[in-house]
Amino acid sequence: MQKSTISGWLTALAVAGLASFGPAFSQSSKPILIGVPTAMQLQVGRDTQDAMQMAVDEINGQGGVLGRKLQLVMADETEAPETGINAIKKLTADDHVDVLIGGYTSGVTLAQLPHISVAKTIYLEIGAASPAVTAKVKQDYENYKYIFRSMPLNSTLQARQLVSFISGMLIGELGYKRIAIVGENAKWVQDLVPVLKQGAVQAGADVRLAEFFDTSTSDFSPLLSKVRDSGAQFILVVLSHASSDIFAKQWYDARIPIPYGGIDVKAMDNDFYDRIGGKAISEVAANFAVRAPLTPRTVPFWDGFVARYKRAPVYTAIGAYDAVHIYAEALVRANSTAAEAVIKELEKTKYVGVPGIVEFDENHDVMTGPGHLNLLFAQWQDKGERVVLWPKELRTGKMILPPWVTP
Repeated sequence: MQKSTISGWLTALAVAGLASFGPAFSQSSKPILIGVPTAMQLQVGRDTQDAMQMAVDEINGQGGVLGRKLQLVMADETEAPETGINAIKKLTADDHVDVLIGGYTSGVTLAQLPHISVAKTIYLEIGAASPAVTAKVKQDYENYKYIFRSMPLNSTLQARQLVSFISGMLIGELGYKRIAIVGENAKWVQDLVPVLKQGAVQAGADVRLAEFFDTSTSDFSPLLSKVRDSGAQFILVVLSHASSDIFAKQWYDARIPIPYGGIDVKAMDNDFYDRIGGKAISEVAANFAVRAPLTPRTVPFWDGFVARYKRAPVYTAIGAYDAVHIYAEALVRANSTAAEAVIKELEKTKYVGVPGIVEFDENHDVMTGPGHLNLLFAQWQDKGERVVLWPKELRTGKMILPPWVTP
């Protein structure tokens, strides 16, 4: 990281710190309500809530925003579209929140969008990856201008970064040209896999198979046998639901002689390695941040979250924490909580966040590129240690193979 870049970021942080929050809040002022729709039964949901509370406490500790406290209002959207819609209706119609920050599953988020539009409530989305979520902004700006995605990268951009991992590490460093792509049959994966397959082939990979499986699959033995028979040297997975634990256990128990990894949302969980008895050994799981000086905010956030909650944060925690600060700073610039005024300020966002600089494109989608939000590929190793393998400049250790595979 260049010294001038760090200096510039620190200057920006100092200025932001001076400008972000106004005079101490009045005891008589109504709080600014932040609605949090998320899957509360999952770690992604618990981390969303906890990281947002951490950000809210920081901001309120500095006097609040526009003389008012921030306050969270929770709603469990589970992973079902109908429940997700009810969560949005509760938060907007019953609780009258000023903003929504949350989300997880693309199918749920897409079902919620028309109801968010009707409510005319800003929504900073931090969980769903389907490009269709923010595509509506450009297609029908007047009705969907309320939608922003600050985390994660959309699935098309994730596919391109997976291709970089394939070409740079799998092919370039390890000589693994023969790959198998397996993904769950979910909207964001359906968006991602065609782009991934095309990019992998263009990068020189020999894609032996590319298959979807149902999210309720409990027996992966037929698929694993098919992968083994394909002659693949690496299994590239795209997973986000409960199947991650089952897949890892069955891959391990069957001693499949092929390493695997990719985008596996459950494998981002801090307890993933332990909860499946160490059977994630050697899996490479993409992430959006690690405890490394990606920006001046990364390590302080990471250490603060761990000290407070006794666990490492998953990606939704990172997005949620940043989203609260992004919204608060937009309120200050707008000097108002009115949606129209705040939207205009959000569109100007250039925020130095935990994983990188956050800026929005014309679709209100978070941008990627040098210094911005990017995928990191970390491997589960002995005793649950996570070692960053890619990108190379952030590498913290060497890749290992499954214990039963001879180099």
